[in-house]
Amino acid sequence: MEESQRQKKIASVLQRDLVDILQKAATQGGMHGVLISVSKVKVTVDLSVAKVYLSIFPNNKAQELIVGIRSNAPLIRHELAQRTKNQLRRMPHLEFFVDDSLEYIDKIEQSLKGSDNPIDDPDLLDKRKKS
Repeated sequence: MEESQRQKKIASVLQRDLVDILQKAATQGGMHGVLISVSKVKVTVDLSVAKVYLSIFPNNKAQELIVGIRSNAPLIRHELAQRTKNQLRRMPHLEFFVDDSLEYIDKIEQSLKGSDNPIDDPDLLDKRKKS
């Protein structure tokens, strides 16, 4: 099912404000050099839940940060509600997920550029076959 225009508008408002809130919280928390971007926000049809997909760089800090963000979700939701009080009547419940699409793309690039060439070494084909 395709998202309605209302869902898209709410998602864009949430995305814009969440980037600012999360980046400011990370720098105030002493995590300098960490880049947090909100890659996608999906709002349910009844506008009660917003799934927030975060892209975190460097990747090794992602799990640590997502645990901290999930534990502070009520505070983030409150801050977001304060910022959007003139635009939204009710603030959706926030669920945070790590968006690993950049990592997935990086692995594909590494395998394409890598030294594992199945033409030179036919034994590598057995590893690549789907079972």
